[in-house]
Amino acid sequence: MTTDHDPLLLLASASAGRRATLRAARIEHRTLPVDLDEEGILAAARERAAASGDPEDLLVPADEVLLLAREKAQAATSRSEGGYVVLGCDSMLELDGEVIGKPHTAERAAERWRAMRGRAGILHSGHWLIDDRDEADGGTGGTFGATASCRVTFAEVTDEEIEAYVATGEPLGVAGGFTIDGRAGPFIEGVEGDPHAVVGLSLPLLRRLLGEIGLAVHELWESEPQGGEALADAAETRPGPATM
Repeated sequence: MTTDHDPLLLLASASAGRRATLRAARIEHRTLPVDLDEEGILAAARERAAASGDPEDLLVPADEVLLLAREKAQAATSRSEGGYVVLGCDSMLELDGEVIGKPHTAERAAERWRAMRGRAGILHSGHWLIDDRDEADGGTGGTFGATASCRVTFAEVTDEEIEAYVATGEPLGVAGGFTIDGRAGPFIEGVEGDPHAVVGLSLPLLRRLLGEIGLAVHELWESEPQGGEALADAAETRPGPATM
């Protein structure tokens, strides 16, 4: 039995930033967040790499985010009803060769921000795509991925600013302890490379991955409203008068 989904893309993430990135690009999608033991997965992978004795097997941050993205995509694929193109993503910040994931606690978030301020790190975002469509629907069975990386420069924020930001709770559950599209936006001085990678979903990389399974990104765009619907949408989004 074939399944022709609309929308076709299934995002294996609960990230508000990733969903907002897709919505802004008018890419239709559904979400199926998965909760994995990320530390356990990485620990096992590092142990296997160390046991092999081959230096080429050792994982660098770009490999680790790709591994977690693959695990998320596979988990979402197995839990869905099938027939989707599934995208798993994961992000980490690399600072002086050290991987900085999600702080989880306020103390750790504050400590990391004190270490990051006035400096630059590399944000790695792994993307893994699984074509779970039936062959009759154009499915290829492809499963592959890649990592997008960019350099992020942090402002010389004060202790007061760090304490205020950490108190919001926003940095606790995000890679590197910051969100450029959230309250930490004023604390990011610059980004070199794909700006979408900082949010955790690279649109140019997604386009290339889709191309590998014969899909053009515009095939996933939302349908444009017609006639009266377009006029209504324009009226709803037109800014009102400024208020003092």
